[in-house]
Amino acid sequence: MQYYLHLRARLLGRQLRELGWWRLLVLGALLGLVTVRALVTAAAHPVLVWVVPLAVLVFTLSLHRRRADLVFLQLTAPRFRGWLAAEYALGSLPVALVLLGWGRFGPAMLAVAGAAVVALGPAAAASTSRMHRPTWFRSVAFEWVSAGHRPVLGLAWLALLGAAISTRANSTGPALAVLAWLLLTLDTYGTPEPWNWLLPALRTPGAWLRARIGWGLLYFGLTTAPLAVVLALGPAGLGGMALVLGWCAIVLSMVIMAKYAFYPHATLSRLAQAGAVVVGLSVLGSNPAYLALLLACFLSLLLKSRSRLAQYRRE
Repeated sequence: MQYYLHLRARLLGRQLRELGWWRLLVLGALLGLVTVRALVTAAAHPVLVWVVPLAVLVFTLSLHRRRADLVFLQLTAPRFRGWLAAEYALGSLPVALVLLGWGRFGPAMLAVAGAAVVALGPAAAASTSRMHRPTWFRSVAFEWVSAGHRPVLGLAWLALLGAAISTRANSTGPALAVLAWLLLTLDTYGTPEPWNWLLPALRTPGAWLRARIGWGLLYFGLTTAPLAVVLALGPAGLGGMALVLGWCAIVLSMVIMAKYAFYPHATLSRLAQAGAVVVGLSVLGSNPAYLALLLACFLSLLLKSRSRLAQYRRE
């Protein structure tokens, strides 16, 4: 286990070096501030504090099921579950320490135990069906094809539409419904596709990025149209609707570029995507400095994704 944890620490260090010190500084500071603020708010509440162990469990399970080395570990070390449990428990310690600082012993121990138990879970099963299930989306937009095969997203869309209609007298409700739909659809861009999907279609990095962003914006716009209509018919009007959709388009574009900026490393991509969402949300405040930060992050992701995809260009 000692050698395994040492190897994992070296791998994490290499990934952080690839992320870059200034990106790590910006993203780490923003994500750290948001996470600590959310933890402190939850720890101070006697009921919300029990949501923290559940959030740690769900987050750890999401990372565990997407690990690409589970089959390798099972073949080389049959008792690897104990190693994973130790790794996940150590990863949850910062959250537990914050909770202990507020005297929440029960939730802190539950967070560590829940993270360790995740090691017993299986990897995400790949679909083996050769049948083409019907979908509203074209195959080139494969992220949305995957989303179309998840009934829970359809139910969530109906719930958001109902919530937007019921709160149409106030622009906040429909706007939050659009934001929630954006956050739900962003998960489809979290897992990088296999490299053999990339090579046959990749001519130039710019053309590939324009295609991915174009299809993403098209289908997001189509699925968001009913929510946007409800928003436009309310106090926000057409101007407010345009601002909300424009902001969503920028955040979605940054998330797609972050997916390819560190391709094929899913951990780095998800970290960059989370940072893009946090930077996008920070613009909603009144500080104009965040607008400059958003522009810098957008240009950085654009250049990084183009240079990364250039390594896979088909000559």
